[in-house]
Amino acid sequence: MQDISKLVKNLANSTMISTQKYTPQIGLFNSISDQLDQKHPLYLLANSINWSIFDTAFKKYYSEKMGKPAKPIRLMVSLLILKYVRNLSDENIVEHWSENIYFQYFSGEQNFQPKIPCVPTELVAFRQRIGEEGVELILQESIRVNKDPDDKNTGAIVSVDTTVQEKNITYPTDDKLYKKIISRCWKIANEESLELRQSYVRVVKKLSHLQRFKGRKNGAKIARKANKKIQIIAGRLIREIARKLTMESLGKHLANLKLYQRVLTQKRSDSDKIYSLHEPDVKCYSKGKEHKKFEFGSKASILVDQSTGVIMGALNFTQTLHDSKTLPDVLEQYERINGEEVKEVFADRGYRGITAYKSSLIYVPKADKTITKEKRKKHSRRAAIEPIIGHLKQHFRLCRNYLKGILGDNMNVILAAAAMNFKRRMNLWRTEANLSWSLIYNWIVNIYWQFYVLEIKRTF
Repeated sequence: MQDISKLVKNLANSTMISTQKYTPQIGLFNSISDQLDQKHPLYLLANSINWSIFDTAFKKYYSEKMGKPAKPIRLMVSLLILKYVRNLSDENIVEHWSENIYFQYFSGEQNFQPKIPCVPTELVAFRQRIGEEGVELILQESIRVNKDPDDKNTGAIVSVDTTVQEKNITYPTDDKLYKKIISRCWKIANEESLELRQSYVRVVKKLSHLQRFKGRKNGAKIARKANKKIQIIAGRLIREIARKLTMESLGKHLANLKLYQRVLTQKRSDSDKIYSLHEPDVKCYSKGKEHKKFEFGSKASILVDQSTGVIMGALNFTQTLHDSKTLPDVLEQYERINGEEVKEVFADRGYRGITAYKSSLIYVPKADKTITKEKRKKHSRRAAIEPIIGHLKQHFRLCRNYLKGILGDNMNVILAAAAMNFKRRMNLWRTEANLSWSLIYNWIVNIYWQFYVLEIKRTF
C-alpha cells in the first residue's frame, strides 16, 4: 500500500509545475545599461537630454536644512516626460516605472528597482513647485534635442494655430449645477453639525423623476417647473446655511457660498458664466461643428517650425480672445525659449487684423494675383499644423486636461508639446535604424545580382 501511495505521489509531482530555478547573477559590477538594447529610442533619448540643466534650475525650489529629503530631480522630470510621451496618468506612470527597465534607466537608475519610485501625489507637488517656468525649460530641452547641430540658420518660418484643450468636466447644464449646489450644502451642514429646517432629500428625488419625462406630451412644461423648484431649493439651503454658520465657519465657506449664489443668479445671456463648481475658470468656446457645437476649457496656441515640424511654442489662454490677440504672447515665448525672433509667421484667416510684431512678418491668406510660388507653398505648408494638433489631442493628453486650475491648463499644453517633440526624435531614431538595415539588405541584393546571377547566366 505504501509503494502505491509513493508511486501516485511521484506521478503527481512529475505533472505539477516545477518550481522557479534560481540562476546566478550576471556579474557583480554589471549595471542596468549592460542589459538594455543600446539602440532603443528611450536609451538614446536618456543619453541625449542634458539632465544637469534641470538640477541647476530646480535646485532653488528645495531647502538643504528643512523638510524631508526630496526625490532626485532627474527622477521627477523623467516621470513627467514619460507620463506625457506614453499618455499615462500619475497613478499609472509610477506603476509602469516599477515594471519597465527602460523607464528606470531613463530616470538615471543604475540597478533595477522593483518598487514604485514615489507616491503619485508627489508628481502633483513637483509640478506646482517648478511651475510654468519649469515646464518651459522642459520644452526648451525638447527643441534642442530635435535641432540639427549643422543648422546655422537664424530666424525661422513658423505656422501658428489655436485649439481648445477641454477641461475634465461634465457637459454643463443649469440643472446639474443646482443639484451639485444642493449636495454641497448638505455636505457643509454635516461638517458643521447644522440642523436644517428641511433637507429636501425626498423632494429633490421626486423632482428629478419629473425631469426625466420632458420628451413626452406636456412633459417639457412639467420639467421646467421642476427645474425652477430645484433652483429655489438650492437658494433656500444657501441662505439657511449662511444664517446658521458661526463667524469662524462662515469665513471658511464664504468663497464657496458666493460661488453658489453667483451660479443661481446668472442668466443665459451673461458673458462670464460659471460652467463648473470645481473649475470655475472654464470658458465656453463655440466650435461651429454639428457633432460638437461647444467646447469647455481654455484656448491653446501652438507654434510649429515649417521646415522640421518641431513645436517651437505652446501657450494657454484662459480668456476668450480673438486669435490675433494671442499671437504676441506666443512670439514672446518663442523668443524667450529659442533666443531669437521669428522671421515669418503663416496663419489662417482667423488671425486677420495683425500684419507684424516687432521684426516678425505675419501672413494671412487673401486674394493676391501677384503671389509668388514660394509664398504660396508656405501658405500650403501651414496646413501641416492641423494633424499636429490632432496628434497632441489624441496621443499627448491635450484632448482632456485633468490638471487642476489655471496653472494646470498652462502646464498641460506645454508638457504635451514637449512630449511630442521627444516622441518625434525617438521616431526618427527608430526610422534611421530601420533604414540602415534596409540599406544593408539592398547592398547585399545588389552584390548578388551584379556578381552571382550574371555569372550564372553566362554559363548558358
